Amino acid sequence: MAITDIEVIENYIRMCSDGWDQGWHERNGGNLTYRMKPEEVEQCRPYFKEIPGPWVNMGVQADNLKGEYFISTGSGKYFRNVSLAPQDNICIVEINDAGDSWRIVWGLEKGGRPTSEFSSHFLNHSVRKEATGGENRVIYHAHPANLIAMTYILPLTARDFTRALWKSATECPVVFPGGVGVVPWMVPGGSEIALATSKLMKEYDAAVWAHHGLFCSGPDFDTTFGLMHTIEKAAQIYILALSAGQGKILQTIQDDELRAIARDFGVVLREEFLD
Repeated sequence: MAITDIEVIENYIRMCSDGWDQGWHERNGGNLTYRMKPEEVEQCRPYFKEIPGPWVNMGVQADNLKGEYFISTGSGKYFRNVSLAPQDNICIVEINDAGDSWRIVWGLEKGGRPTSEFSSHFLNHSVRKEATGGENRVIYHAHPANLIAMTYILPLTARDFTRALWKSATECPVVFPGGVGVVPWMVPGGSEIALATSKLMKEYDAAVWAHHGLFCSGPDFDTTFGLMHTIEKAAQIYILALSAGQGKILQTIQDDELRAIARDFGVVLREEFLD
């Protein structure tokens, strides 16, 4: 048995492949982190390095993530290569007792470090862990083209984006009834965008990065991938409708119809986003 035969690693690799197949991860674009359950750590521990890598300070800190373990894509690594050579393209990192540093305990055998946006992921894991009582474990960042295109034509507000997406596909108010947040353009990988995103993720499961991509969170791989997929499909419908209608949309789902969807499916919509 190899570490890649362990269910959590198998599922992680599958999600990387699914994202690549969707066309969301050009070159080394995007990143995926997963906060491991204690039993998953123990399943993987026999494959850990005899001597872990050195501790690396992140420049951010979270008390509620002290001693946690994360699976992460590697900085500069390609999603398309994860399934071919996981040991060279992903890693497991341990967080120290101060909650401010990581070290590699498995993976990236040919060198490297976790994703350059690990600090953003880390702070968002902290926020989502607190907001969901520990339920959320996945943070996924990808570059879905249609959603990115929307950031060039809509006001960069949570209300405008949420309304456009909700009204583009009937399932959207059910899948993300709380809406989506929007982060204005910032240089990726630094503490500024990490802090801005984590503020939004206290309220939202998903945050749009203007002219860049989408950040999603969920309890497991299927739910998180499904959230990304649903948002991008709605964005594609929106862009197609605008293009086909030469900038005009003749009819769409009305606000009271959104309320009816929420009522029948037992979800609570963010009312301030409705007229």
